[in-house]
Amino acid sequence: MKFLLIMHNNPLVWDALTEEERQEVMSGHGPFMETVRASGELVGTVALADPARSAVVRVRGGVPAVTDGPYLEAKEFLGGYYLVECDSRERALELAALIPDARVEGLGVEVRPVIFDGTAGG
Repeated sequence: MKFLLIMHNNPLVWDALTEEERQEVMSGHGPFMETVRASGELVGTVALADPARSAVVRVRGGVPAVTDGPYLEAKEFLGGYYLVECDSRERALELAALIPDARVEGLGVEVRPVIFDGTAGG
């Protein structure tokens, strides 16, 4: 089964951390990636830029309109994710607990089953 391990970023929480704490979270992703690569469970991973660098495209009346910034005003934004393939939901929860963001008060890792996976080659 495939699962998306979604890391949400709350700028208020992140900004309240010390530089050392932030570095600990960031550097903690290396060992996690080594673990899921070695186990063969890592399918892919993505880290996203700050929402302020995003754009939203809407087509109204056949005319595209582009606006800067995130789609919604929110406390949390999608920061990145790991796509893993493992034997069970329980294993996906175990993997999510290894992601350093899960240890930060005010943050967490959402575990969501993948129900469709379309690839470029398929």
